[in-house]
Amino acid sequence: MAYPILAAGGLSAIITLIHVFMGGPEVARPLLAAGDLEKQPKYVAYYCWHLVSISLGLMSLLFLWPALWGGSNDLAFMGSIMATLFALWGIGLRQFSKADLTFTELPQGWLFVPIAIFGFWGSLF
Repeated sequence: MAYPILAAGGLSAIITLIHVFMGGPEVARPLLAAGDLEKQPKYVAYYCWHLVSISLGLMSLLFLWPALWGGSNDLAFMGSIMATLFALWGIGLRQFSKADLTFTELPQGWLFVPIAIFGFWGSLF
């Protein structure tokens, strides 16, 4: 068993659960309840919310499959690329955003850094 890949998968699964069960009430529900948004942008954003849920679940599977059931580490390598891109965009968003948010208010990008590190460690070495 590749323990770094298992760690990446475990962290990914935790982030997926946080996204769905904590982020849903804090982000998705208020989004749908927002009366000042028109229907189209509201439901496009809600659709994107679910795309992120699917992507996070898939990322977890990309790590957990080779860690638990063997096979090629290519899946974990792809999950590592996803985690790296998610980290870069999440960290960079604060830099490019016109909203004055701290990393405490927008920590999502940093959550993917250890996943990328563990994933590349396990899949490349």
